[in-house]
Amino acid sequence: MTTVTSEEVRDQLGEIINRVAYGRERMIVTRRGKKLAALVPMEDLELLEQVLDALEDQIDLPLVRQRLAEVEREGTISWESIKAEHRKSRLKE
Repeated sequence: MTTVTSEEVRDQLGEIINRVAYGRERMIVTRRGKKLAALVPMEDLELLEQVLDALEDQIDLPLVRQRLAEVEREGTISWESIKAEHRKSRLKE
């Protein structure tokens, strides 16, 4: 992967964007030797977002299943009960 400094990006932005967008080149932007950012083609970003969304879904799935099992086991609270409880608490104030 190509590395460019922030100064090079500032001075050659148009050329660098073309290299990334049309040449499908990935670049790391550095400042004083420290990696700050990455420039990637939109297709790469879209793919990365899809992968991250899928991973988040996999992480969340067990919790969703657990919560659904709790609802089946314990039931739910009706909206009418919630409103009645809210009215009671407001009258006490």
